[in-house]
Amino acid sequence: MPYGLYISAEGAYAQTKRLETLSNNLANVDTAGFKRDLAIFQSRYSEQQGLDSAPVPKSLSELSGGVFFRENKTDFSTGPLKHTGIPTDMAPGGDAFFQVQRPDGNYLTRAGNFMLNASGRLVTQDNDPVLNDSGSPIDIDPAQGPWSVMPDGAIVQGDTRQLLALVRPNSLGDLAKAGDNLFRPLAQPQPVADAERVVHPGTLEQSDVRPTSEMMELIEASRAFEANINMIKNHDQMATALTERLLMTPS
Repeated sequence: MPYGLYISAEGAYAQTKRLETLSNNLANVDTAGFKRDLAIFQSRYSEQQGLDSAPVPKSLSELSGGVFFRENKTDFSTGPLKHTGIPTDMAPGGDAFFQVQRPDGNYLTRAGNFMLNASGRLVTQDNDPVLNDSGSPIDIDPAQGPWSVMPDGAIVQGDTRQLLALVRPNSLGDLAKAGDNLFRPLAQPQPVADAERVVHPGTLEQSDVRPTSEMMELIEASRAFEANINMIKNHDQMATALTERLLMTPS
Protein backbone atom coordinates (compact mmCIF):
# COMPACT_ATOMS: atom_id res chain seq x y z
CA MET A 1 0.00 0.00 0.00
CA PRO A 2 1.49 3.40 -0.99
CA TYR A 3 2.73 5.42 1.97
CA GLY A 4 1.00 8.55 0.67
CA LEU A 5 -2.33 6.73 0.76
CA TYR A 6 -2.14 6.45 4.54
CA ILE A 7 -1.30 10.16 4.90
CA SER A 8 -4.19 11.16 2.62
CA ALA A 9 -6.63 8.88 4.44
CA GLU A 10 -5.59 10.28 7.81
CA GLY A 11 -5.91 13.81 6.42
CA ALA A 12 -9.41 13.09 5.09
CA TYR A 13 -10.48 11.72 8.47
CA ALA A 14 -9.06 14.77 10.26
CA GLN A 15 -10.99 17.11 7.96
CA THR A 16 -14.15 15.05 8.54
CA LYS A 17 -13.83 15.66 12.29
CA ARG A 18 -13.22 19.34 11.62
CA LEU A 19 -16.34 19.53 9.45
CA GLU A 20 -18.40 17.86 12.18
CA THR A 21 -17.12 20.36 14.76
CA LEU A 22 -17.76 23.40 12.56
CA SER A 23 -21.23 22.15 11.62
CA ASN A 24 -22.13 21.73 15.29
CA ASN A 25 -20.87 25.24 16.03
CA LEU A 26 -23.01 26.71 13.26
CA ALA A 27 -26.04 24.73 14.43
CA ASN A 28 -25.71 26.47 17.82
CA VAL A 29 -25.15 30.01 16.59
CA ASP A 30 -28.42 31.09 18.26
CA THR A 31 -28.02 28.96 21.41
CA ALA A 32 -27.68 31.16 24.50
CA GLY A 33 -24.37 30.72 26.32
CA PHE A 34 -23.03 28.18 23.82
CA LYS A 35 -19.25 27.78 23.65
CA ARG A 36 -17.82 26.73 20.31
CA ASP A 37 -15.35 23.88 19.85
CA LEU A 38 -12.05 23.92 18.01
CA ALA A 39 -10.77 20.83 16.20
CA ILE A 40 -7.12 20.35 17.20
CA PHE A 41 -4.75 18.62 14.78
CA GLN A 42 -1.26 17.33 15.40
CA SER A 43 1.60 16.66 13.02
CA ARG A 44 2.15 13.00 12.38
CA TYR A 45 5.44 11.80 13.81
CA SER A 46 7.55 9.11 12.25
CA GLU A 47 7.08 5.62 13.61
CA GLN A 48 10.73 5.43 14.55
CA GLN A 49 12.03 8.41 16.48
CA GLY A 50 15.05 8.59 18.71
CA LEU A 51 18.21 10.49 19.45
CA ASP A 52 20.18 8.13 17.22
CA SER A 53 17.83 8.54 14.24
CA ALA A 54 19.58 9.08 10.94
CA PRO A 55 19.11 12.58 9.41
CA VAL A 56 18.02 10.99 6.13
CA PRO A 57 15.11 8.47 6.35
CA LYS A 58 16.15 4.99 5.30
CA SER A 59 12.69 3.37 5.51
CA LEU A 60 9.00 4.32 5.35
CA SER A 61 8.69 3.96 9.13
CA GLU A 62 11.14 6.86 9.55
CA LEU A 63 9.12 9.18 7.33
CA SER A 64 6.78 11.72 8.86
CA GLY A 65 4.14 13.84 7.23
CA GLY A 66 0.47 14.71 7.35
CA VAL A 67 -1.69 15.38 10.37
CA PHE A 68 -4.14 13.50 12.55
CA PHE A 69 -7.10 14.63 14.61
CA ARG A 70 -6.18 14.90 18.28
CA GLU A 71 -9.16 16.34 20.20
CA ASN A 72 -11.78 19.05 20.43
CA LYS A 73 -11.06 22.06 22.64
CA THR A 74 -13.75 24.41 23.90
CA ASP A 75 -13.36 28.14 23.31
CA PHE A 76 -14.61 29.85 26.48
CA SER A 77 -14.62 33.36 25.01
CA THR A 78 -17.46 35.49 26.35
CA GLY A 79 -20.30 35.88 23.88
CA PRO A 80 -22.07 39.21 23.24
CA LEU A 81 -24.81 40.25 25.66
CA LYS A 82 -28.37 40.76 24.45
CA HIS A 83 -30.98 42.60 26.50
CA THR A 84 -34.30 40.72 26.42
CA GLY A 85 -36.21 42.32 29.29
CA ILE A 86 -37.45 38.86 30.35
CA PRO A 87 -37.24 38.58 34.17
CA THR A 88 -35.98 34.99 34.13
CA ASP A 89 -33.18 35.75 31.65
CA MET A 90 -29.82 36.30 33.33
CA ALA A 91 -26.22 36.59 32.19
CA PRO A 92 -23.28 35.88 34.53
CA GLY A 93 -20.54 38.48 34.61
CA GLY A 94 -16.87 37.80 33.99
CA ASP A 95 -15.87 34.14 33.94
CA ALA A 96 -18.55 32.94 36.39
CA PHE A 97 -20.95 30.08 35.78
CA PHE A 98 -24.42 29.31 37.07
CA GLN A 99 -24.85 26.02 38.90
CA VAL A 100 -27.72 23.65 38.13
CA GLN A 101 -28.75 20.32 39.59
CA ARG A 102 -29.23 16.97 37.88
CA PRO A 103 -29.84 13.53 39.38
CA ASP A 104 -26.17 12.58 38.89
CA GLY A 105 -24.70 15.79 40.30
CA ASN A 106 -24.29 19.52 39.82
CA TYR A 107 -23.36 21.05 36.48
CA LEU A 108 -22.23 24.48 35.32
CA THR A 109 -23.67 26.63 32.54
CA ARG A 110 -23.39 30.09 31.04
CA ALA A 111 -26.87 29.84 29.53
CA GLY A 112 -29.18 31.95 31.67
CA ASN A 113 -32.39 31.49 29.69
CA PHE A 114 -34.19 30.15 32.75
CA MET A 115 -37.90 29.87 33.42
CA LEU A 116 -40.31 29.22 36.29
CA ASN A 117 -42.02 25.84 36.28
CA ALA A 118 -45.57 25.20 37.49
CA SER A 119 -44.46 25.04 41.13
CA GLY A 120 -42.51 28.33 40.95
CA ARG A 121 -39.05 26.73 40.82
CA LEU A 122 -36.37 28.42 38.72
CA VAL A 123 -35.23 25.85 36.15
CA THR A 124 -33.31 25.55 32.89
CA GLN A 125 -34.91 24.84 29.54
CA ASP A 126 -34.47 21.13 30.34
CA ASN A 127 -36.22 21.56 33.73
CA ASP A 128 -33.02 21.27 35.78
CA PRO A 129 -33.26 23.28 39.03
CA VAL A 130 -31.06 26.37 39.30
CA LEU A 131 -29.20 26.41 42.62
CA ASN A 132 -28.59 29.13 45.19
CA ASP A 133 -25.32 29.71 47.02
CA SER A 134 -26.21 27.09 49.66
CA GLY A 135 -26.78 24.39 47.02
CA SER A 136 -30.59 24.35 47.19
CA PRO A 137 -33.05 24.92 44.34
CA ILE A 138 -34.45 28.43 44.02
CA ASP A 139 -38.20 28.66 44.57
CA ILE A 140 -40.22 31.79 43.84
CA ASP A 141 -43.84 32.04 44.97
CA PRO A 142 -45.77 34.34 42.59
CA ALA A 143 -48.45 34.73 45.27
CA GLN A 144 -45.94 36.58 47.46
CA GLY A 145 -45.78 39.50 45.04
CA PRO A 146 -43.24 40.73 42.46
CA TRP A 147 -39.62 39.66 42.48
CA SER A 148 -36.44 40.95 40.84
CA VAL A 149 -32.82 40.04 40.24
CA MET A 150 -30.17 42.33 41.69
CA PRO A 151 -26.80 43.11 40.02
CA ASP A 152 -25.04 40.86 42.56
CA GLY A 153 -27.22 37.88 41.62
CA ALA A 154 -29.62 38.14 44.55
CA ILE A 155 -33.24 37.24 43.83
CA VAL A 156 -35.36 39.48 46.04
CA GLN A 157 -39.05 39.00 46.75
CA GLY A 158 -40.44 41.00 49.65
CA ASP A 159 -38.25 40.23 52.64
CA THR A 160 -36.84 37.08 51.02
CA ARG A 161 -33.38 37.25 49.47
CA GLN A 162 -31.77 34.28 47.66
CA LEU A 163 -28.30 34.42 46.14
CA LEU A 164 -27.77 32.64 42.84
CA ALA A 165 -24.87 30.20 42.98
CA LEU A 166 -22.03 31.78 41.00
CA VAL A 167 -18.92 29.63 40.74
CA ARG A 168 -15.77 29.40 38.66
CA PRO A 169 -13.51 26.40 38.03
CA ASN A 170 -9.91 26.47 39.19
CA SER A 171 -9.02 25.93 35.52
CA LEU A 172 -11.09 25.86 32.35
CA GLY A 173 -9.45 22.51 31.73
CA ASP A 174 -11.53 21.20 34.63
CA LEU A 175 -14.70 21.52 32.55
CA ALA A 176 -16.02 18.84 30.19
CA LYS A 177 -18.97 19.37 27.87
CA ALA A 178 -21.91 17.24 29.00
CA GLY A 179 -24.52 18.17 26.40
CA ASP A 180 -27.60 20.38 26.80
CA ASN A 181 -25.29 23.40 27.09
CA LEU A 182 -23.92 22.12 30.41
CA PHE A 183 -20.40 21.51 31.66
CA ARG A 184 -19.42 18.78 34.08
CA PRO A 185 -16.79 19.98 36.57
CA LEU A 186 -13.88 17.55 36.90
CA ALA A 187 -12.83 19.29 40.13
CA GLN A 188 -14.75 21.20 42.77
CA PRO A 189 -15.45 24.74 41.50
CA GLN A 190 -14.96 27.71 43.79
CA PRO A 191 -17.67 30.25 44.69
CA VAL A 192 -17.18 33.73 43.27
CA ALA A 193 -16.18 36.25 45.94
CA ASP A 194 -18.92 38.65 47.05
CA ALA A 195 -17.07 41.67 45.64
CA GLU A 196 -16.81 39.98 42.23
CA ARG A 197 -20.40 38.77 41.91
CA VAL A 198 -22.09 40.22 38.79
CA VAL A 199 -25.32 39.16 37.13
CA HIS A 200 -27.01 41.05 34.30
CA PRO A 201 -30.80 40.71 34.78
CA GLY A 202 -33.08 40.58 31.77
CA THR A 203 -30.06 39.80 29.60
CA LEU A 204 -28.65 36.74 27.85
CA GLU A 205 -25.12 35.90 26.83
CA GLN A 206 -25.26 34.86 23.20
CA SER A 207 -23.25 32.10 21.54
CA ASP A 208 -19.57 32.90 20.94
CA VAL A 209 -19.84 31.41 17.43
CA ARG A 210 -19.00 33.89 14.66
CA PRO A 211 -21.02 32.69 11.65
CA THR A 212 -18.87 34.35 8.97
CA SER A 213 -15.55 32.94 10.18
CA GLU A 214 -17.11 29.53 10.83
CA MET A 215 -18.49 29.42 7.27
CA MET A 216 -15.08 30.36 5.86
CA GLU A 217 -13.46 27.57 7.87
CA LEU A 218 -16.19 25.17 6.74
CA ILE A 219 -15.41 25.91 3.08
CA GLU A 220 -11.68 25.54 3.75
CA ALA A 221 -12.20 22.20 5.49
CA SER A 222 -14.44 20.97 2.64
CA ARG A 223 -11.78 21.79 0.07
CA ALA A 224 -9.05 20.14 2.16
CA PHE A 225 -11.23 17.04 2.49
CA GLU A 226 -11.79 16.92 -1.30
CA ALA A 227 -8.06 17.34 -1.90
CA ASN A 228 -7.27 14.38 0.33
CA ILE A 229 -9.94 12.24 -1.36
CA ASN A 230 -8.48 13.10 -4.77
CA MET A 231 -5.02 12.11 -3.50
CA ILE A 232 -6.44 8.77 -2.36
CA LYS A 233 -7.89 8.25 -5.85
CA ASN A 234 -4.57 9.15 -7.48
CA HIS A 235 -2.65 6.71 -5.27
CA ASP A 236 -5.19 4.01 -6.03
CA GLN A 237 -4.86 4.62 -9.78
CA MET A 238 -1.06 4.53 -9.57
CA ALA A 239 -1.13 1.29 -7.58
CA THR A 240 -3.56 -0.24 -10.07
CA ALA A 241 -1.45 0.82 -13.04
CA LEU A 242 1.72 -0.53 -11.41
CA THR A 243 0.04 -3.85 -10.62
CA GLU A 244 -1.24 -4.21 -14.19
CA ARG A 245 2.22 -3.44 -15.58
CA LEU A 246 3.83 -6.06 -13.32
CA LEU A 247 1.25 -8.64 -14.38
CA MET A 248 1.89 -7.89 -18.06
CA THR A 249 5.66 -8.06 -17.73
CA PRO A 250 7.05 -11.41 -18.98
CA SER A 251 8.71 -13.45 -16.28
